Amino acid sequence: MAEITAQMVKQLREKTGAGMMECKSALVEANGDQAQAEIVLRKRGLASAQKKAGRATSEGLVGAYIHPGGKLGVLLEVNCESDFVARTDDFQQLVRDVSMQIAATDPRFLSKEDVDQTALDQERDIQRARALTEGKPEKIVDKMVEGRLSKFYEEVCLLEQPFVKDNTMTVGQLIASKIAKLGENITVSRFVRFKVGESA
Repeated sequence: MAEITAQMVKQLREKTGAGMMECKSALVEANGDQAQAEIVLRKRGLASAQKKAGRATSEGLVGAYIHPGGKLGVLLEVNCESDFVARTDDFQQLVRDVSMQIAATDPRFLSKEDVDQTALDQERDIQRARALTEGKPEKIVDKMVEGRLSKFYEEVCLLEQPFVKDNTMTVGQLIASKIAKLGENITVSRFVRFKVGESA
């Protein structure tokens, strides 16, 4: 059993923003391994984020991002439970990060649940035809289509996309980590991306 020093706890706390006791507990569980302790904290954060998911979010910020050159811009609304959290650097950084994500990846929907049936049916048809054209046997085509749909969600749903600054997590997981750190539910309500010359 590795000895957990105050320096190790401080280092993990600076890296993750989690509380002292949470950091110590994670280090104990990870036997002193910093990287493993971070994973433990992320897992716990996701669990605590799920508990907060039902809470109302009526405060927050409208964020804007204009790409250098002025030909691409994003407006979005990110909500939290209190004005106090909305004013924190962590929350404001999250709003900036999500707006840059939208600028970079052009998601069409917020989450899987928002994908309309028409778009889903169209994608299923495309992937089914693709699989059959590749000569795949009929009996495995449906499984292939479902597998490829998860890739489709990653491309078109903001919360399913790999985060552009750290592709080891999705945008949804990034938000969940902020929920765990700030102790409030956080939601992205809506967004719009403008590009010069593109119609809605």
